[in-house]
Amino acid sequence: MNKCRLVEQGFKQGSCLVFYKSKELYTSNFLKDTACRVTLKQKNNTIYRLIKSAHLSRPEHYFSIYQSGCNLTCKKCHSWEFTQYANGKWLSPDDIAELVRNYNTTYKNVMYKESKEYATSFHAQRLCKSCGFCITTGKRSEYCPNKLEVEQIVLSPQGFGPARNIIAFTGGDISCQPEFYTQSAEKIKQIDGDLLVLFETNGYGLTPKNLDLFKKAGIDAFWLDIKAYDNDVHKELTGVENDWILKLPGEILDRNFTLEVLSLYIPGLVEEDQIVKIAQLLSDVDKTIPFTVLAFFPEYKLMHIPPPNLEQMLSVYDAIKKSGLKNIRLGNLGQFIKTKEDYEILVNHAGDAI
Repeated sequence: MNKCRLVEQGFKQGSCLVFYKSKELYTSNFLKDTACRVTLKQKNNTIYRLIKSAHLSRPEHYFSIYQSGCNLTCKKCHSWEFTQYANGKWLSPDDIAELVRNYNTTYKNVMYKESKEYATSFHAQRLCKSCGFCITTGKRSEYCPNKLEVEQIVLSPQGFGPARNIIAFTGGDISCQPEFYTQSAEKIKQIDGDLLVLFETNGYGLTPKNLDLFKKAGIDAFWLDIKAYDNDVHKELTGVENDWILKLPGEILDRNFTLEVLSLYIPGLVEEDQIVKIAQLLSDVDKTIPFTVLAFFPEYKLMHIPPPNLEQMLSVYDAIKKSGLKNIRLGNLGQFIKTKEDYEILVNHAGDAI
């Protein structure tokens, strides 16, 4: 792992330095090295990845594997405590398969089986809003989708909701080093349960070669986080340029993966003008690509930036619709919805996007 795999394939190295502490050097100070050296290792011909945690997540309603280390240094990272600072447990693909096997066994009798088309975070909310109203009061909320039986609603570390047959790699992303993911996906696919594998990714490591390897291994879907449309803004936010990332929607769909795309509305940095350009890019590829706009909340190196307000989120929703995209969702509602009146306004204006 001494050579950058991206450089070997004709791409630029990521912004991939992460903080770590070295036991060998007996120092309390943090050191820095590339994520692939710090959060990936081989021992006795077995590959290991540093994993922070793994559990049934909300509001995605799937089993999420949270990875330490990343090939980008995003100023707005909401998981910086373990993506930018290496920590967690060393797990092999066999260990990942065992976690997934336990998840599959635990929820076998209530698991909601999705088709590959719905191996997304985007479609989770059509099943359940994670309010837990039906469990805590014995009645369904007026906003309940009424798609599930109450027996299918289970409690997990992040709240109430269903358990779907989707296994997601999330948190940090070093898809530029594909072997851990391909070996893990192959083992997951051997588990009886019609399990689907989703990769939440910044896209920087999804080279044509790596995409082909992921396809062969059985990965079903990608949740592509496009941080910004303008190259200069993307580099300011993440440390890298985005020329290749903007080409990925077509590359991903050409290989018959399921694709959903996410962008974050960051006031002053990634606002309506850029988000609409991303939406138009997606619409030109396929108007049915699910597109989620999340409301930013202050975190990491952008603590000084406030979330967008309701007016801004409704405006960007209207602008995206004009692009021709058919599947639009607004997320992180708690950042711009402060009252029931706000929620009613949202429902009446963009009810199909929540």
